[in-house]
Amino acid sequence: MGGEYFILKISFLFLGSLLFSILINRIFLKFSKNLGIRNIDDKVIRWNTTSKPAFGGISFFIVFLLVLTQYQIFFPNQYILFDLKIIGIVVASSLGFLVGLADDAFNTNPMLKSIAQALCAIVLIATGNHIEIFETAWLNYVFTFIWVVGLMNSINMLDNMDGITTIASIFALLAMLVVIVFSNSFDTSYFIIVLGLIGALLGFLFFNWNPSKMYMGDTGSQFLGVVLAALSIKFLWNHIPNEHEIVSRQFILPILAFIVPLSDTATVVINRILKGKSPFVGGKDHTTHHLSYLGLSDQSVALIMSGIGIFSTVTLLIAVSIKNWTHLFTILFALYALVVFVSLFLTTKPKLWGKEKLDNNEEQTFSKSA
Repeated sequence: MGGEYFILKISFLFLGSLLFSILINRIFLKFSKNLGIRNIDDKVIRWNTTSKPAFGGISFFIVFLLVLTQYQIFFPNQYILFDLKIIGIVVASSLGFLVGLADDAFNTNPMLKSIAQALCAIVLIATGNHIEIFETAWLNYVFTFIWVVGLMNSINMLDNMDGITTIASIFALLAMLVVIVFSNSFDTSYFIIVLGLIGALLGFLFFNWNPSKMYMGDTGSQFLGVVLAALSIKFLWNHIPNEHEIVSRQFILPILAFIVPLSDTATVVINRILKGKSPFVGGKDHTTHHLSYLGLSDQSVALIMSGIGIFSTVTLLIAVSIKNWTHLFTILFALYALVVFVSLFLTTKPKLWGKEKLDNNEEQTFSKSA
């Protein structure tokens, strides 16, 4: 009977998150004529130049807080307000949300965003949300700092076409859900957060699928970046099912979960450096853009990224289910990740596809990361 009540509770939480996400985004869309519209001026160049509201991130944050509130109501014996790690995630994600909101509203100085990202990482580390790989504590802290800041920028950079970041984030959360299932961690507040965010993103995807009605904006990408980083530390980096675990597995799981944003960021950084450009100055040179230059529609690009997400999640499921991990498995899964990266990287090489110049827009850059 207890198990049935638990399933009923989490089903209510998930459906509540999904329906509330659809409702709040629809309300925002209705009142978006004068608030939250992006691309009114030409200072920022985006893939889609149509003015659309950037309210997605606000709905993510509201649903996130709603899920935490509901969890305390349905599970009154779990005192999350006294959990230092949960408090750290709430504080860091709130900071990411606020700096993203400020950037969407005022197009703030990139240095402010970098400082805020660094503070998010420091807050997570200070509250015990850090990667545990090395025997030396300060190495773990440095690696965590790099991961948090790097993932926040990677998620932000991936937000360059309708639905892409939303899809990549959903599959990253599904990958964590796979780990939760195998580790039987259903009774934790982290599980409820993951489930609630999946519902929030699915509800937003209804409005963000091409042709989109709204964007998530930096408000959404910065919030998602820090939350996904924190949750990945818990379920992917520090997933150690037994004492004989090989460290390399700790690298494989997050790579599989975030294969799309990591591949896209690596591709963009490499190409811009080779062209003598700053990796931090945006442009229409992402893997998603190049797939479009090859003749695919925006919807087709989103479906391709969804396909990669599905296949990578299944691959991660296999990786998690392996009881006796060996270096051979490390090589095989790393090879899969390398194939995905190389495949996406090669789409940015027009000469291989018989096209000297794909689009003049590829050379355009703008002051804000795309």
